[in-house]
Amino acid sequence: MAYTTIDDPSAYFHTQLYTGNGNSTHAITNNANAGNFKPDWLWIKQRSQSGRNHSLWDSSRGTTKRLISNNADAEETQAGDQKTFDTNGFTVGGGSITNENSQTFVAWQWKCNGGTSSTNSSGSINSGVQVNTTAGFSIVLYPGNETAGATVGHGFSSAPDVVIIKRRTGGTGYWIVNSNNLDAQGTTGGSPDAPRNMYFNSTDNAQSDKICQAINATTFTLSNSNSGNANTDDFVAYCFKEVKGYSKFGHYEGNGNNDGPFIYTGFKPAWLIVKASSGGANNWFIIDNKRDSYQNPFSDLILADESTAENADTPRGDLLSNGFKWRTNPAAFNGDGSSYFYMAFAESPFVSSAGVPTTAK
Repeated sequence: MAYTTIDDPSAYFHTQLYTGNGNSTHAITNNANAGNFKPDWLWIKQRSQSGRNHSLWDSSRGTTKRLISNNADAEETQAGDQKTFDTNGFTVGGGSITNENSQTFVAWQWKCNGGTSSTNSSGSINSGVQVNTTAGFSIVLYPGNETAGATVGHGFSSAPDVVIIKRRTGGTGYWIVNSNNLDAQGTTGGSPDAPRNMYFNSTDNAQSDKICQAINATTFTLSNSNSGNANTDDFVAYCFKEVKGYSKFGHYEGNGNNDGPFIYTGFKPAWLIVKASSGGANNWFIIDNKRDSYQNPFSDLILADESTAENADTPRGDLLSNGFKWRTNPAAFNGDGSSYFYMAFAESPFVSSAGVPTTAK
């Protein structure tokens, strides 16, 4: 059996850097190695100035609908900031959040199913799902019913590894992150009070609130919390399933040393998000291979839970051919004995389907 089914991960994930021009229409052309890349989930952040929120858009909700990872606000309608998903990129408007003149931006992009969804009736709540089983990614829209134990179909035939839920209408709601890999206990093992969720818009450790209670082969299960299942309100869920050589979702334990832990992913990482699930409040850190020009040690961090500018002051670690390694020891990602959750997507698999190994940075 081949090591991976995805030899060129840039067919499904891509990071694009661009500079704003302030014009009412600004087409951004992707330069993905695999060729034309039309995004289905688009996450934009201004890099150069503080006070600029993250902007998350997807092809299921539509181009005018913006969510913000660094707060709990409901979905906004921003018709002038993100206009279209294009054959090989996307077009933004003249707003400061996506196109402020002379400012630098990063756009992280995932491909799903080109915006085409179908009704999924696997759960007690019908959902609208677009899914890409090759890349292990689905976008799920569903209405809440405020019923504890309600289930929602995610579009896969086996359980995804991560489900990220956000309330869109009716009021504020945490960004719920549920995974079987939040920490060494996992979310389905250990005691009944084992951590179950974390929040994109919070520095809190993993919580036992169980808003997303379980991830099963065809559905995920909800409590009656407003953040995940408020009656008649609308929600979106981004679901990810590991694909060998392309994506990895896991946990590791820090050692508190400058010679930090090595985390094996099975590929050269292109994008990485890390969050402490125990050991004290800490930010969500995003690293990618474009802003640092893939030079080790990497230093350019963006915080998913804050509106601050890019932080490029301190070398922190290495992105390697088969994983990543920390070279410093802050509590944020390498505290002694603390647990950390991560999500990673590949630049290239450690070994191609033809058995060809990748190279380190």
